[in-house]
Amino acid sequence: MSLPASAVPDGEGALLHTAGLTRHFRLGGLLSRRMLHAVDDLDLTIHEREIVALVGESGSGKTTVARLLAMIYPPTRGAIFYRGRSVHKLRSRKDVLWYRGEVPMVFQDPYSAMNPVFRVSHGVMRNLKLHRPELDRAQRREEAERVFDIVGLNPAGDMLRKFPYEMSGGQRQRVGFAQALAVQPKLILADEPVSMLDVSIRAGILNMMASLRAEEGASILYITHDIASARYVADRIIVMYAGHAVEQGPTDVVLSRPKHPYTQLLLSAVPDPREKAVPVSADSGEPPRVIDPGEGCRFRQRCPYAIDKCAQMTPALRPMGPAHDAACHVAAVEPAGADGKPAATAVAGSPAAP
Repeated sequence: MSLPASAVPDGEGALLHTAGLTRHFRLGGLLSRRMLHAVDDLDLTIHEREIVALVGESGSGKTTVARLLAMIYPPTRGAIFYRGRSVHKLRSRKDVLWYRGEVPMVFQDPYSAMNPVFRVSHGVMRNLKLHRPELDRAQRREEAERVFDIVGLNPAGDMLRKFPYEMSGGQRQRVGFAQALAVQPKLILADEPVSMLDVSIRAGILNMMASLRAEEGASILYITHDIASARYVADRIIVMYAGHAVEQGPTDVVLSRPKHPYTQLLLSAVPDPREKAVPVSADSGEPPRVIDPGEGCRFRQRCPYAIDKCAQMTPALRPMGPAHDAACHVAAVEPAGADGKPAATAVAGSPAAP
């Protein structure tokens, strides 16, 4: 589908961006005031032909972000802009179909994402009929064969006629990407697409994601708890903890010069032998408080560098270097060298920290 005539171009040139995106869930009855803070004040930007990894442990708010972007959940506050147009203001069925066709979602569980009663081609054909009504039945069949071939499923081998139970987990996940590709998306929301797959076939799915960007021109929001796979496929990384974005920047910069202690903790779990290990011990302490958390850094109970200010004021993202931000009161900003590039690394808790 084409862009609605009422769309307003985004001045920053972003495909999608959010401003203060927040989602809270009420706990208890209608009179209860207890709120679970799933996502708080997230500013997210995704450009065309870009793979952005949203990284964090379970409960950090990653899937909630994806469901907000997919219009499954309405935001508590904040806004989502797609091609400069407010997603919240999409009211007509035509506009909602346009957005969901351009920003489809691939779900985490390939075993429950498809109806076992129908053949795997059903979802692809249904998406084509719904979002591309200009195609006749023969053309829909041709397009289904094309997207199956793109994701590595041989349509000539009766793959379109199989039922979900006849396919492996990796094949089913590829069907999920085929369903998304059928509507000619601009941005695919991939929620933990490899977490339920064997290690031996994860690389194939990640390679396929990279090829979709290169060959189909699709951007991807790759949601994962595995920072190692983010290293493999993403252009930029956004690290989330307890509903907050705590660090973001180009993949090589964030992973080679991590500033937030939580990012350092994630990297210590899957060290890269090519990089110098960052000594950090933050594997103890209380789990994050996300029910009426109040002010303060939500990582402070596990942070070896916490100071009094961490309990009093929620840190905001601030520049650590070129295109590199972190939300930490004690993280040291990298000094610029003579060429304007960052000099030696200064990590959180170092003597250089303010």
